Amino acid sequence: MTIIYTILGIIAGIVILLLVIALFVKPDYDIRRNIVISKPVAYVFDYIKYLKNQDNFSKWATMDPEMNKTYEGTDGTVGFKSAWDSNKKNVGKGEQQIISITENENIGYKIHFIKPFDGLADAHLTTASVDADSTNVTWGIKSKMKYPMNIMLLFMNMEKMIGNDLEIGLNNLKSVLEK
Repeated sequence: MTIIYTILGIIAGIVILLLVIALFVKPDYDIRRNIVISKPVAYVFDYIKYLKNQDNFSKWATMDPEMNKTYEGTDGTVGFKSAWDSNKKNVGKGEQQIISITENENIGYKIHFIKPFDGLADAHLTTASVDADSTNVTWGIKSKMKYPMNIMLLFMNMEKMIGNDLEIGLNNLKSVLEK
């Protein structure tokens, strides 16, 4: 019987230790990547402001070609919403909405992940002129993990995981726009 109590005590101690550590783990992340595209700002912005066009360059949009997608509103305007639902766990279910547009500069999004885990993220695509024929595009995502789930950030390299996906998307965008 003492062996069982000892094992239970060790397990309880580990759980308590993890909960205490989670108190000190930074709960948020802000990941950005950028690329220079050999097209003028107005040309690039006019393409990326349409949320449906992300299907042509976002890595996440290509992870399940069979996912169910729905749309609400007028694409390229504040309030437009795109929703997805997939049977693939790494794609899940969620929605993305355009929350702000500053013409030729920035598009802001609110992303609501529903499955496999509920969560919110803010995202943006920003454009800046490098010269008359080149545009720097920055894609960023920031979010926060609630306590005690933030302990997972010790074991997950969000900078690499999300950053690599953003880089793939930006390289795809460059290919699409520079054709």
